[in-house]
Amino acid sequence: MPHFIVNKNAQSNGDHEVHNKTAGCNNMPLASNQKDLGYHTSCYGAVAEAKKTYPQSNGCYYCANACHTG
Repeated sequence: MPHFIVNKNAQSNGDHEVHNKTAGCNNMPLASNQKDLGYHTSCYGAVAEAKKTYPQSNGCYYCANACHTG
């Protein structure tokens, strides 16, 4: 099951990106800027978990594209 994290730092548009740590994404934030989201069957569960802390969250274009909102 994939392991997900969310970037504690928002992008310029206010979004916090969810990354699939298991996939080895090249766009991962520094370890100090990662909030662990645990293991989820898909990025949808991970984004839902991220939104509990960061309501404006979406999936990384590269490693969680199904949950990327643009």
